[in-house]
Amino acid sequence: MPRKSRLLLGLALSVAAALVATGCSPSTPDAPAAPETNLLAIGVQAPPNSLDPAQLHDGQQRYVWASIYDTLLLSENDGTISGGAAESWEYSDDALTLTLTLRDGMTFSSGADVDAEAVKVTLERTRDTAGPQQNNLSAIDSIDTPDPLTVVLNLSRTDPNLLVALSYGAGVITDPATIDSDTLALDPVGSGPYTLNRDRSTDGSVYVLERRDDYWNVEAYPFTQITVRAISDRTALFNTLLAGEVDAASVDLTQAPQAESSGLTLTTVEGISVGSLILADRAGTVAPELADIRVRQAINMAFDRQGIIDAILLGNGSPGSQPFNPISPVYNDQLDDLYPFDPEAARELLADAGYPNGFTLAMPANLVVMQFQPTITQSLADIGITVQWDPVPASSSGQGTTWGAYFNYGSIAPASRISALYYQANGSQNPFRYEDETVNALLADVADETDLDIANETYRKLNDYTMEQAWFAPLFLQNTTWATADNVEYVGTSGSMPDIRVFGSPDGD
Repeated sequence: MPRKSRLLLGLALSVAAALVATGCSPSTPDAPAAPETNLLAIGVQAPPNSLDPAQLHDGQQRYVWASIYDTLLLSENDGTISGGAAESWEYSDDALTLTLTLRDGMTFSSGADVDAEAVKVTLERTRDTAGPQQNNLSAIDSIDTPDPLTVVLNLSRTDPNLLVALSYGAGVITDPATIDSDTLALDPVGSGPYTLNRDRSTDGSVYVLERRDDYWNVEAYPFTQITVRAISDRTALFNTLLAGEVDAASVDLTQAPQAESSGLTLTTVEGISVGSLILADRAGTVAPELADIRVRQAINMAFDRQGIIDAILLGNGSPGSQPFNPISPVYNDQLDDLYPFDPEAARELLADAGYPNGFTLAMPANLVVMQFQPTITQSLADIGITVQWDPVPASSSGQGTTWGAYFNYGSIAPASRISALYYQANGSQNPFRYEDETVNALLADVADETDLDIANETYRKLNDYTMEQAWFAPLFLQNTTWATADNVEYVGTSGSMPDIRVFGSPDGD
């Protein structure tokens, strides 16, 4: 018999406050309509690169596209997966077939029905189109639609990340009649809780979203209109917040006191992102020194992590010891002491590895690493490693086979997603396609496992092993602080996706 796969995410997180639902009573026929006051404006630093389903990114851009589109599944604030456009799902015993049951009565903003054919057309296009979501659907071999509300995903291999992917951009659906439209990237048709007002929006800077009152879950979206303003400069964004032009935006610790004195409410979300050196060339293809575990361990011991937090993050974080934060079931607090800050011991490890005079390590210099470059350079120089920073375009991450190591800064993710990105041979954070027998065996163990407790135990083993092998050098977990005006409450957690659902109305109106 198939097993119901309402799994918790691999990264099960602390229970979040529930989104505040609208609680206003409808006006009586004789009473005048109340003025529209439930409006929200938020400020972010990154606009969507595109609203084409095949080109979506799972970051701040979600505030816009996840308001327009439904995803098949939802990642909740407490780290669970729930139904989205698909109200339920089942895996076969061998985990090679996933059956999704769609909600009845859903429509796109065009008026067309949300049905199995729409899901099939959208998923196949995303799977077959080069873009950030393509790899997330690579396990799908074929899609059957036995009736209008049933979608059957036939997999060529088991994929423990698939449920998570269907709650991310890979799980978006759109009206098939518009999927080949020239305007899809700018003016999409979705079935989500909001539609984009093109006349009042400006690509790259302002997005005005208007609520669909016929949406199946409209009570979870208290704001009838949301404006998302993208302002890349943090100072300019902060000034916009102080001027009352946006109701919510993240602030850094230097801005927090002024924000609070201005009457804004501050909410700190701990450990929401992680900064690490990815020691990717573990076979020594372009950086032969990194093939020696002692060199990778020495690099881990070169960093004063608390010093980085105090000097660069201004105290807004905690030392990083692994790709997870402490509220993940995969987190192992014994790893916190695995690589203490010890430059002398690091130099001894390098000498034992045959590099008593150190060596030169090339790494890509992009915008993400810029503020950390001097500290990384000095920390590695103190143990004998000279960093050669190679400039790369602003849009480049450096995740390739040109450099043996690179700095990565990204959001905390569920264990299944970390596995797909970091451990698997085709993961984006494994550019050299490095494979290890122990890792491969553990990946095989978890591949078809749909029991949460058993899966988490395997992910813990993967975490322990890859950190002992020094695949990465985590530096810090960074917090995020949101400042909000009186009309909005931030209710997200470190398990929350960047999504409009993290904003609630304090009085329920």
